[in-house]
Amino acid sequence: MRRFTIVTVLLTATVSFLVGIILAGGVSPVVSVSSAPPVLQARATKASAIEPTGAVNFADVAERINPSVVNIDAASRGGRENRRQRRDDLFDGPPREMDTPRQGSGSGFIIDKDGFILTNYHVIEEADRITVTLADGRTFKGQVIGTDPAIDVALVRLPGVTGLVAAPLGDSNGLRVGEWVCAIGNPLGYVHSVTVGVVSFIGRKLFDASLDDYIQTDAAINFGNSGGPLINARGEVIGINSAISSRASNIGFAVPINQAVAILPQLKTHGRVSRGFIGVMLTDVTADLQRSLRLPVSRGALVQDITPDSPAERAGIRPYDVITQVDGRDVWTNEELIRDVSGRLPGTIARLQVLREGRREVVPVKLTERPLRDEVKPDALGLPGGRPALPASPDSDMPLGLTVRELDAGFARRLEVPDTVHGVVVARVDPAGAAFIPSIRRGFIIMEINRQPVRSVAEYQRLIAAVRPGDALAFYGYDATLGQRTFLTATVDQSR
Repeated sequence: MRRFTIVTVLLTATVSFLVGIILAGGVSPVVSVSSAPPVLQARATKASAIEPTGAVNFADVAERINPSVVNIDAASRGGRENRRQRRDDLFDGPPREMDTPRQGSGSGFIIDKDGFILTNYHVIEEADRITVTLADGRTFKGQVIGTDPAIDVALVRLPGVTGLVAAPLGDSNGLRVGEWVCAIGNPLGYVHSVTVGVVSFIGRKLFDASLDDYIQTDAAINFGNSGGPLINARGEVIGINSAISSRASNIGFAVPINQAVAILPQLKTHGRVSRGFIGVMLTDVTADLQRSLRLPVSRGALVQDITPDSPAERAGIRPYDVITQVDGRDVWTNEELIRDVSGRLPGTIARLQVLREGRREVVPVKLTERPLRDEVKPDALGLPGGRPALPASPDSDMPLGLTVRELDAGFARRLEVPDTVHGVVVARVDPAGAAFIPSIRRGFIIMEINRQPVRSVAEYQRLIAAVRPGDALAFYGYDATLGQRTFLTATVDQSR
């Protein structure tokens, strides 16, 4: 009995000790998978609203979409000059030579069972024969129905072919940065290759700031991917793969599918896209611009420059005008205004509410057709990296980190500067200056500072001498690399 009592006491003490440790948190008990605590269950329910990474199965996505992806071979007899040039070292194929036959390949995807296919314009540009190969190996002659070089989209049809598998189209407006996507295409001739990545950026501007709205992704895109689909985790096409960067292997760009779908009716009916055009270069009203120009509004599209003989010029629109409404609808950004006008037909009237010198007035503008994007001009600056050969003249001091020189006739002629442009030329930029402006470059012509004209180095120095720490400055000038007038803003460093 004594031995039994001792054993009982020892067992009781041991159990009590272990229970105490558990209650004190010194040992964590194993949680049953089938009965998670309420807190964990709540977290799991909340997280399920955002699809977890492990649940994305691109094997299923590729299996569903692959039958809709096609290979496109485009052949040309040559004899024509390739007018399409790209900037910023972005490309999607080897250079094309004039007066020589060429053959290239790209991708596309079927959008309905009657044989309509979306691809890039540059895939089929000036092609004399288009051959489309389906996923099952069948080949057909393709017919170009419509093209839109402005956003690099083309619509191709396989006449008489029916019963095809169409790719489901998604909503690119709902896309988010960090969302998983995959690209399917025929890079370097490796048909139906699948790559996976995420959305890196939305709304990237590459070639035409007024229209571009590219989706940037790190999913691998190579030669031959052009025109192929960019697909979300639900198996919906949300973009058309269009361009890659020559300076990196994991930076690709796609045209948003909503932008392509919006022009499909015009492509099918007219074979081309007509967009309304005003003829103004715009920028958003920022806090610095509002402060430096003493604007009474904090939103709207500020007019920087006006195209000669354009609807805007004929209607009397001027630089420094702030467009705040179009046909009674508020304009918050310049992109909103551009999208609105581009969506209208040429010949229609757009009534713009303009804020000018503190007064509001309505200016009716009769739209014309938006011209095609101009060719990229060769480097007119004559030196590597777009740096101009500046005239030899004395340097000014650098109170704001800028050295300026007089604008002489030779320099203006070399850069094709309009006769109406007067000012001083930026000769050097100090990145540690009191008002460093990342976007200002050598060769930029400063015409005005806070609406005060700058006609000489002496006037520039006089205006800058009055600047105090914390002041906001609006530089209005001419950018020779863009061939247009523009605003640049800076705030003077408090430590100056």
